[in-house]
Amino acid sequence: MLEVPIYVATIIVAIIALGELVSILTKAWIPSLMIILAGYLVLLWTGVIPPDLIPKSTMAAVGGVLIGVVITHMGTLIPISQIKSQYKAILIALIGMVLGSGLILLVVTPILGYASAVAGTGPVTGGIIAYLITAEKLTALGLDNLVAISAIVLGIQSLVGLPLANVLLRKYATKKRDRGDFLLAVEAPAGTPEPKVRRQLIPEKFQQPPILLLLLFLAASLAKWLDTLTGLNYGVWALLIGVGAHLIGLFPAKTMEKANSFGFGLVAIIVVIMGSVSGVTFEVLLKTIGPALLILGIGAIGIMAGGWFGSKLFKWDPLKGMPIALTALFGFPGDFMLCREVSRSVGRTPEEQKNIFDELVTPMLVAGFTNVTTTSILVASILVQTL
Repeated sequence: MLEVPIYVATIIVAIIALGELVSILTKAWIPSLMIILAGYLVLLWTGVIPPDLIPKSTMAAVGGVLIGVVITHMGTLIPISQIKSQYKAILIALIGMVLGSGLILLVVTPILGYASAVAGTGPVTGGIIAYLITAEKLTALGLDNLVAISAIVLGIQSLVGLPLANVLLRKYATKKRDRGDFLLAVEAPAGTPEPKVRRQLIPEKFQQPPILLLLLFLAASLAKWLDTLTGLNYGVWALLIGVGAHLIGLFPAKTMEKANSFGFGLVAIIVVIMGSVSGVTFEVLLKTIGPALLILGIGAIGIMAGGWFGSKLFKWDPLKGMPIALTALFGFPGDFMLCREVSRSVGRTPEEQKNIFDELVTPMLVAGFTNVTTTSILVASILVQTL
C-alpha cells in the first residue's frame, strides 16, 4: 500500500494536520512542529511506517525544490520599515550562538571529552549543513560512534528549542498586548494625506499565480547560482533577493500567498524537515540520548544567556531577545510557524493578530537565517578542524 504515492502523501499530511490541530487546541502552548516531529519519530520507532517512507517520497523531492522559493517569499513578508533595525536581531543571535558554543565546549569537554563536545556543538548552533560538516569530519577521523550524537542532537533540538521560544514569545506578546501596544492606530483626522502606495513594476492585472510563481522560481534559481559562485548559503541569497525585489516593487507583498500556493509550499518543506530525522532509530536514541540531552541542555542555557545579555546590551526586552537567539535550535520554518501560532493565539482580534505577527516575524526570520544558514556553518567548519 505504501508504494502508492497518494497513500504516502495522505499519511504525511495527516501527521502535519495533527500537529496544527494540537497547536490550535492548546492555543500554541504546544508548537505544531514539535508534535509533527515527535509523532513521526514514534511512528518510525513502532514500525507503523518504514524509515524510507519520506526520504523516498515525491513530496520530499518537491519540498527540496520549493525551499528556495518559500524563503524568497519570506523576504516579501518583512516590513521594509523594520529592515534597518534588524542588525540588533542579528547581533543578539550571534551573541547567543557564541555563548552557547563556548559553554558546551567548557562544560561538556571535561565530562564527555572534547570530540563529543564538538560533535554536538555544530548541530546545536545550526541545522543540516552544520551536521553534515561535523559528521563528515568525524567519519574521516574514525569517530563513527560520535556521529550518532550529532544525529540525535539534530533530530531533537527542535523539541527543546521550540517550547522554550514559544513560552517566551507568548509572554512577550501577551505583555505588549495587555499594554495596548498592538491596538490599531487612531484613525487619522480628515485632511491627512493618504500613505504613499508602494510602486509596482508588474501591473496588478499581470500578478497572476503562474507569473508570480515563475518570478519566485527564477529568484530561487538565481540564489542557488549565487551559492555556487560565492559559497554563501542559497537560503541567505533567497531571503536577500526576496527583500530586494519587494523593495523595488518587483514582488508584491506576500507573493506566494497571492499566488495561492504558500500553504502547500510550507507543508512540502515540513516534509523535508521530517525526512531529516529518519535516521534516528530508537536504539540509537537510547545509546546517545544522555550525551545529546546534556549537550542540548548546556547549549540552550548558553544561547538563552547570550540572548538575555544581547537584549540588555541593545535595550531590547529579553522576552523577545532570547527567542531570537533560540532560533539556532530550530530555524526555518519553525521560526515562521511559531510567530504565526503565537500571534493567532494571543491576538484577540484579526488586527491584533496581524500586528503581533508583524512585530515578531522579521527579527525571528532574520535571526534564524543568520544562525542556521551561515554562522552555524562557520562554527562547525572551524571546530572540526580542531579535532
